[in-house]
Amino acid sequence: MTTKDNSWVLITGASSGFGEEFARQYAEQGHSLVLVARRLDRLQALAEALRRQYRINVVVEQVDLSDVAAVIQLHRRLREQGIAIDILINNAGHGLQGPFVDSQLDAVLAMVQLDVASLLVASLLAYQGVQNFAVYSAAKAYVLRLSEALHRELKRDGVTVTALCPGMSDTGFATAAQQKITPTLKLLMMQPAPVVRAGIRALQAGRISVVPGWANKVSVIFMWATPRWLHQAFLSRVMNG
Repeated sequence: MTTKDNSWVLITGASSGFGEEFARQYAEQGHSLVLVARRLDRLQALAEALRRQYRINVVVEQVDLSDVAAVIQLHRRLREQGIAIDILINNAGHGLQGPFVDSQLDAVLAMVQLDVASLLVASLLAYQGVQNFAVYSAAKAYVLRLSEALHRELKRDGVTVTALCPGMSDTGFATAAQQKITPTLKLLMMQPAPVVRAGIRALQAGRISVVPGWANKVSVIFMWATPRWLHQAFLSRVMNG
């Protein structure tokens, strides 16, 4: 049953994957939405579908979040419209797989700018440096540590910051990142809906971070309980085959 909640939720990277699923689940709860991404056609199609199905307010904003000036302009436009954001799902991001020395500098810097400066969705790889995912793992580690610090800093002001750390998920992210899907990753792959539900529940409960899925939770425990050389080698084998 849909329960009407007119508070505003801003979702970045809303045109596909986790962002699209967050939009659907918050729309089902009756929230008003601000959908942000670069692909305007996808955003508009999603917005129209959600308005029609759930009778909610949906604002579409085409923004390149790697451009800090564009983010500032987005904030200004929302303020001028009298839209105060109650929940921010900072989901936009992308990844690259491959040897560090073979990476194109502009592509790596663009990923760092987006994945470090513009989001609070981390990754299971935030817990470990992984072969062929050097910059991506480092960026996600930054996001996780930043989120943990902000959780404690902002808690006194009534603001909850929760880092979502998903493992391999069927969002299309891996294809865009040109990532190799190993047999082990196929077995561990989760669908977006339960990952998003876990993230929303954790945020509502005021948790500092959440790792969705029992297999992913076991992976984190394994990392904590074993020497770095062992779990680094194991995770590199899982990710690269």
